[in-house]
Order: sequence, then structure tokens, then C-alpha cells
Amino acid sequence: MRYRMMMLVFFVVFFLLIDYYFFQGVLTATRSWSSPWKGIVRIGFWFPTGMAVVVLIWWAVGNPYLLSSSARNFVITGIVATYLSKVLGVLVLFGGDVYRGIRWVAGYFGKGEGLPGKSIARSEFLSTIALATAAVPVAAFAYGIISGAHDYRVRRVTVRLKNLPKSFDGMRIGQISDIHSGSFWNKTAVKGGVEMFMREKPDMIFFTGDLVNNQANEVKEYVPIFEKLRAPLGVFSVTGNHDYGDYHRWESKEAKSRNFEDLIKAHQTLGYDLLMNEHRIIALGDDKLAILGNENWGVRFSRYGNLQQAHAGTEDAAVKLLLSHDPTHWDAEVRPNFSDIDMTFAGHTHGFQFGVEVGDFKWSPVQYVYKQWADLHREGEQYLYVNRGFGYIGYPGRVGIVPELTIVELKRA
Repeated sequence: MRYRMMMLVFFVVFFLLIDYYFFQGVLTATRSWSSPWKGIVRIGFWFPTGMAVVVLIWWAVGNPYLLSSSARNFVITGIVATYLSKVLGVLVLFGGDVYRGIRWVAGYFGKGEGLPGKSIARSEFLSTIALATAAVPVAAFAYGIISGAHDYRVRRVTVRLKNLPKSFDGMRIGQISDIHSGSFWNKTAVKGGVEMFMREKPDMIFFTGDLVNNQANEVKEYVPIFEKLRAPLGVFSVTGNHDYGDYHRWESKEAKSRNFEDLIKAHQTLGYDLLMNEHRIIALGDDKLAILGNENWGVRFSRYGNLQQAHAGTEDAAVKLLLSHDPTHWDAEVRPNFSDIDMTFAGHTHGFQFGVEVGDFKWSPVQYVYKQWADLHREGEQYLYVNRGFGYIGYPGRVGIVPELTIVELKRA
């Protein structure tokens, strides 16, 4: 509680300082405006500030989990978008103020134009530029919510495996990851994404974790949609870091444990074969293929997985495919210790839900945290595919990095 109160004071003071400085630019930019617009803008400027302070107080001393996960995402996004915009505006104003200060000093020691009492007025033009700059992030955030959140795209990849048996040559695996059902706000669009996926008619489907944000009950109203994921050779799933409820304030350890039990039951209700550090052998005639499922294991996040346990008993399988939510698992454990795992399927990064992808060029801030954050990667004879995610969390949208439905076709090398 003490820590939350300290953070509350810090953010309230931080926000008020930003608002006060930015408001000086608002005063300058609206100086020549006529009434009542001048008053409306100047008074209205402080309404988001008041709302942000109220939300911060409630978050610190109240119970934000009374709101749905989706509603919390919108609240957080509103605050972040507002103050990111203001910070950019402040940077423009600060640059102008630095220039004014240099002129004042030069005038004081030079021609006397900068004598005390003869301050240089802030530029109305520069203040207007600051307001325009502040509007850009808000517009981008809004665009990402309205247009990017459910702009589902199918990505097709062919992977050639040297040990792939003839029976599995041409097998099409559909991968979906990071559903985050608690974040959804447009059920019709989500349904459309699942229908788009099923039109690809995959032979097998892999779901690589994060069914919910925190609580198992988030997926309840979406069961009729996601239970439509079906494939002839089965639907296999694993858990992601969010599925364990580690980021939620639970009343007790027992409540958290019950939530995870309910999460496991949700996979069963959906008809998914949840692999908890275990494997399944798929046999077509005399040919065998092993599907391994690892609980979440990441360099930076929780480590519930036990790949040794999942791997045991797969020695006779010609090809081994691993579902592991966090792509950092590949370099940290899979490649060094399990060279016979031919391909790993991961998600987790979401591509940061923000970036640029034009042709073969792609960039996202997440690449400075994750070496493999999207697409197909190869080291020797081992492959990793990182899915950009179906859903979203925190920010209820996407800018530049759209939600992904993956079709991986396996071919004999």
C-alpha cells in the first residue's frame, strides 16, 4: 500500500507539471481567439487532468478490477495517449523556450535587448505547432483502435524439414496466438477473424498461449467463437505468461489456484488438447510426428515449463514440433539442449502492436528487447516461427503491426 501511495504522488505531481507547462502554450496559442472558444478550450484543457488524477487515486486505493479487462485497457490507453501527446507538445515548447532563453542572454550581454523586465514573448506560431504535434499521437491511437485492432491477415510460410515423413509432406498447420479474450471490444470482428482462419482449412491447429489477460472467466462469452477452431488432426494448445494470473491482485493463493484450474477447464471446454509439459504422437500409417507442449518459459517472465518432461518419450518420432509461448525459450534452452526439435512455434511479443512493415522491411520497438519477435527464423536445421498475435493487451488496438493468422506448410527438404 505504501508503494502504491508513493507512485500515486509521483504520477500526480508529474502529470500536473506537464499540464502546467503545456497549458502555457495553450494560453499563447488561443490568445487571439474569440470568446467563447477561448474559454471553452482553456477550461476544457483541465478536464482530462482531473479525470486522470481521479483514476490514479482510484487505482491506488480502490479496486480497478471491478472494471472489465477491456474497460481497464481503454482507461489506461486514454491516460497514456493524453500524456504522451502532451509530452511531445512540451518538447516543442521547451525547444522554443530554450531559443528564447538564448536570445535573452545574448541580448543581455550584447545590445541590451534582453535586459531584465524585457522578456521575449513565447511565439504564438510555435505554440500552435506544439498543439498540432500533440494531436498526432491521439489520432494514431484512435486509428489503431478503430482500424488496426481487428485487421486480421493470413501469413503463409513454407518450411522444409529434412526428416519429414512422406505421410506428413504438405501438412498445413494453422497457428493462432495471444488471444487475450479479456481485451476484446468487438465480438463481430473477432468472429470474422476466426472464420477467416477456418477458411484456410488447416490440417492441425496450434494455439501458443495467452487465452486471457488475467482471469479465466474472461473467455466465457467467447467460447462459442473460439470453439469453432477445429482441424482433422486436432487442436493443440499451451499456456502463456498471462494465463497464470500473475498480474492480478488475488484475495488468496487459493483463489489464484482456482483461477488456473478454471483456465485449464476452459481449454477443455473449447476442445483444445492442452499440453502441460507433455507431448502427443501423431501417427499416419507407420510415420510418426511428435507435438510437444511446454508451459510458459521465458528469459524475462515466469518459468513454469519443463521441456525435459515434455520431450521424454518422443525418441521414435521422425519430426518434433514444439509449442512454447515465449520465443526467448528457443535460444535459451531449445537449441542448446534439444537439437532434435525441428521447429518451435511461439508468440508473446505481439510485435509490440506498433511498428512499420513495408515489403520485406519491418521495424518495431520490440526488436530492441526480443531478438526473434516475428516471422520465421532458422539456425542450422532448427526453425522458430513467432506469431504476431491475434488479440491485444494494454492498448486496445494496433498501429502498423496487424493481428496475424499463420499457415505453416511443412514440406520434405
